[in-house]
Amino acid sequence: MEFAQINGFRIAYQTAGKSPVPVVFVHGSWASHTNWETVFSRFAESFRVVSYDRRGHSDSERPPGQGSISEDAEDLAALISYLDIVPAWVVANSFGSCIALRLAVANPHLLRGVVVHEPPLMGLLSEVEDPDTRVVMEGARSSIMDVAARIESGDHAGAAEYFVENVALGPGSWRKLPQVIRDVFVTNAPTFLDEIRDPEALNADLAGLGTFARPVLLTEGSESPKMFGLIVSQLADALPNVTTMLYTGAGHLPHLTHPDDYVTTVTTFIQEHESRA
Repeated sequence: MEFAQINGFRIAYQTAGKSPVPVVFVHGSWASHTNWETVFSRFAESFRVVSYDRRGHSDSERPPGQGSISEDAEDLAALISYLDIVPAWVVANSFGSCIALRLAVANPHLLRGVVVHEPPLMGLLSEVEDPDTRVVMEGARSSIMDVAARIESGDHAGAAEYFVENVALGPGSWRKLPQVIRDVFVTNAPTFLDEIRDPEALNADLAGLGTFARPVLLTEGSESPKMFGLIVSQLADALPNVTTMLYTGAGHLPHLTHPDDYVTTVTTFIQEHESRA
């Protein structure tokens, strides 16, 4: 890993590949750059790839006090500029997708395009009156509050397992994750608490996204909790240059569970748009 001072804090990152087309990978909550290890070298065959630990995660510095998704987006913008890879593609998963979409609104000139999988933007569903959607939302909120209580009590391992089983992936999923991923989740539990205390973290500027003209690949998994499909649908309606895709048989982490499909899908999408540029 290499290190850069980004917005006053140490950020750990790694790079690979010699292509002139840069792709930056943004991990979700609880995770780190290791979340991309299954696919990182394969993407490096086609692109210049970058993965990093977001602030508060693993080898990157954990600032004191309450953080925000705005700071995460500013860090991503600064890292792209620091590495002199403007404009870049950003490929993101889960909460990393929330960050990528925020960057698309704030600094579209930094981006060639965006690939996002299942951003947990629950704020988009807060005003929906459909009874079934309300039930989904209430269940998700209740589970997240249970996760927060476990972290606050110091039970980071229990919190990580509960989150995976009841919010992100579904029953039985924790034991299927590689041990290295489980260890990272436990280590980074405190930053998840920080994220859910940020009132803007799970909201999106749909009007702003409506002005983002660059290509967006918006994906979901057929086995994911219903909440993600509802969010993807709202985002798809807002984005002017969007392609949607379903990973059949996959859930919230297709780059881990279905790496062949993931690499093929993302590589094809980026290369098709690069050929038109």
